Amino acid sequence: MPAESNGLAYARSNRARFVAELIEFVRFASVSAGPKHARDISNCAAWLAAQLRRVGLDRVQVLPTRGAPIVYADWLHAPGRPTVLIYGHYDVQPADPISEWQSPPFEPVVRGDNLFGRGAADDKGQMFTHVKAAECLLRTSGLLPVNIKCLFEGEEEIGSTNLPDFVQRHSKTLKADVAVLSDTRMLAADRPVITESLRGALSLELELRGPAHDLHSGNFGGCVHNPLQVLSGIIARLHDRDGRLTIPGFYDRVRSMTPEQRAYMAKVGPSDAEILSDAGAERGWGERGYSLYERSTVRPALSVNGISGGYQGPGVKAVIPARASAKLNFRLVPDQNPHEIDQLFRAYVRRISPLTVRLAIRTELATQPAMVDRRHPGVTAAVEAYKRGFGNAPVFLRSGGSIPVVNLFQKILAIPTVLMGFALPDDRLHAPNEKFHLPNFFNGIATSMHFLTELARIGLDAFPDHRDTPLSLCVHNGEAAR
Repeated sequence: MPAESNGLAYARSNRARFVAELIEFVRFASVSAGPKHARDISNCAAWLAAQLRRVGLDRVQVLPTRGAPIVYADWLHAPGRPTVLIYGHYDVQPADPISEWQSPPFEPVVRGDNLFGRGAADDKGQMFTHVKAAECLLRTSGLLPVNIKCLFEGEEEIGSTNLPDFVQRHSKTLKADVAVLSDTRMLAADRPVITESLRGALSLELELRGPAHDLHSGNFGGCVHNPLQVLSGIIARLHDRDGRLTIPGFYDRVRSMTPEQRAYMAKVGPSDAEILSDAGAERGWGERGYSLYERSTVRPALSVNGISGGYQGPGVKAVIPARASAKLNFRLVPDQNPHEIDQLFRAYVRRISPLTVRLAIRTELATQPAMVDRRHPGVTAAVEAYKRGFGNAPVFLRSGGSIPVVNLFQKILAIPTVLMGFALPDDRLHAPNEKFHLPNFFNGIATSMHFLTELARIGLDAFPDHRDTPLSLCVHNGEAAR
């Protein structure tokens, strides 16, 4: 199409400016995990809104929530054509530990083909591909091939706390035929991926309290139970020697994989060696009988994210701490329910905890697993868009991560979300020296343009009504799975 060709030419001629604007975007320390960055969050949202206005979108608004503001914009001048809801998040993970960064995390710098900085890939760079794609089409033809609505939030990294209420209250405004999200990974720069499933998540904090105050370990060691010791024992009893969780009932609802599904995963997915290389680890670990890719995507897992208690400074301090705590994160698979797993965990920990300590469990995050139907026209459009944008057809992979908004859109708006990722396995998401591969940024802009054009070609009549479709009904390898 002429408009698309002109848009691609515009993108090529404006690459340097696009990178400069992405650097501005990444420079905001929009960390959502603590109140000290509230002003950075606010300033970043205002900057993003200004970008959307310059692009040519309508009704650009910075909408308050009880936490970080949500940036909304739309362009609705394509009657009779599909409407796409573009989702992204402008908040980022904390940059700690700062000492491990080769350059300051919020002073982004280009080295070779990569832009380094916190949030460069997760999710500012990936999200920005869609913003720039809209600019390329609007600046060259004045039109978009389909209607779009943009929803960019600032709390994804802390569980999208205020997003459900916002989507519920604005469900009519956000009504669309399909959503698209770019916050996932490819296998390599020439191996694009459509993510077809996400694990659910359950994050908990387990706290144990013992004596009223810290005690001298010489005077009381051996006669007063140490909460940190008890906590370590509880954590040690959460897995057996084969890597399986020991919580009674934990695996009751875990969906089994067919031989055909496992064969497809083995064919297109990363090998054990690739996963270990990406992780910087020498040996794998986990549930026996499964590849590392299967363990991290279609099998549930429990990780200990942090432990605190006792003296952490240099040298020696002979102390029995009064309290100890651990942050735990479950990753769940269909058809596990995070609220049910929460109750099973609480019952098990209470049963194995001694009476010498007081136990408290706080639930911090609960997200359902999600799956996407390969046959949906939005997925069909994404396949064609990747072919044209990256020169290769994408494979369908499962992700071990969790993106709460996918289930939220399905539940409230009754639309699926197409997961078109542009990050690479070595982009170090959530880690020091995060980067975004700039060739993927440019190819992602082209892919987004192709995606919108392909949706217009497919047409509105191809889109089914998802309001009567159960979330658990989806297709894998041509077979319906419930």
